[in-house]
Amino acid sequence: MQRGTFQLMKSVNKSIILNKIRTAEPISRAQIAKETSLTPPTVSSIVKELMEQGLVRESVLGNSSGGRKPTMLHINTDAFYVIGVDAGPENVECVLTDLTGTILQRTSKVLENPLTNEQFLADLKETIFALLQSSEADQEKIIGIGVAMHGVVNVNTGTSLIAPILNLRNIPIKEVLEEEFNLAVKVENDARAMALGESWFGGHGDADSMVAVNIGRGVGAGIVMNGKLYHGAQGIAGEFGHMTIDINGEECECGNRGCLQTFVSGTAIAKRAEKQLKEQNGNLTGKDVFDLAESGSQSCVDLLEETGHVIGVGLTNLIHLINPGEIVLGGGVIKSEKFLMPAALAAIQQKVLTPDARGTHVTVSRLGDEATLLGAVSLLLVELFDPVMQIG
Repeated sequence: MQRGTFQLMKSVNKSIILNKIRTAEPISRAQIAKETSLTPPTVSSIVKELMEQGLVRESVLGNSSGGRKPTMLHINTDAFYVIGVDAGPENVECVLTDLTGTILQRTSKVLENPLTNEQFLADLKETIFALLQSSEADQEKIIGIGVAMHGVVNVNTGTSLIAPILNLRNIPIKEVLEEEFNLAVKVENDARAMALGESWFGGHGDADSMVAVNIGRGVGAGIVMNGKLYHGAQGIAGEFGHMTIDINGEECECGNRGCLQTFVSGTAIAKRAEKQLKEQNGNLTGKDVFDLAESGSQSCVDLLEETGHVIGVGLTNLIHLINPGEIVLGGGVIKSEKFLMPAALAAIQQKVLTPDARGTHVTVSRLGDEATLLGAVSLLLVELFDPVMQIG
């Protein structure tokens, strides 16, 4: 599917009906009209159009309430496909999914540092080409590419403005990939993409306000307010990892001192463990620290619990600032939830101002390692099913 095909989907009523079928299938035309307040002729006309475009299919007859049995409608999940890309900071992961987010194919490539913008873009293109070559899906049915990128992203131009861990700036991701693949390309900060993926696939119901926090090699957050991704005035909303915790702390990759990221990222945890364990090789990873804690190292247990407390302090600040209905935690570090979460939740109980706010629902993502990738996919699905959701 070439760029511009989404113009077919710009009708608000069409998106309303398509999204209603997605969230309530199987559903009849009459029920759609009732639940959306659209007229039955409008619903019938748009459903006919959606069926002609291959997006909607009919199923066996539903239950009758007295008259003729209604025909039930479903999303035709293999009508179109989406490419999702989780770009960095350590590797590039690509997936091909159907319209339900079911992963059909995947490829990956390790990023070799130091990188230039040109090499990073070449790695992106190579990984996407490998995905296309290994897939048996009809490539004419691919509606676009969603890219989740760490750091600060200009979503309008699809440019990576600052990728601090890769030490890159001003990477024209959208421009280069659209020219190369002739597909619609959406680029978003990885934590915000994860938040969108959580709201789309995470089973959180109609969470009106939600923050997804991604803690791994870096730390970021995505904010969903009134069902929409929030970017902020200059597009840096959610840079949770660069909240200052200690003004005299260690220097962060962003250039400031004492950022939350310098305490709770996987790299920071490994660095503190090396000091405590007098590890001279400098080869520990965050996962090594978890494995040592699991095998009975009390110092690693203590270190992870201390990290959990700092995460709880950060989440307390988040609750005081935004007061979300739900906070979802993901990323590699959260795989140590056994040691982190009790301390984080205890810190929230101890520090949050009001009893009601102390009850903020804090949970670990059920999407696991796929959260950011599915978030990248959802950048295109939102465009298809619910285009007003991405405004904010």
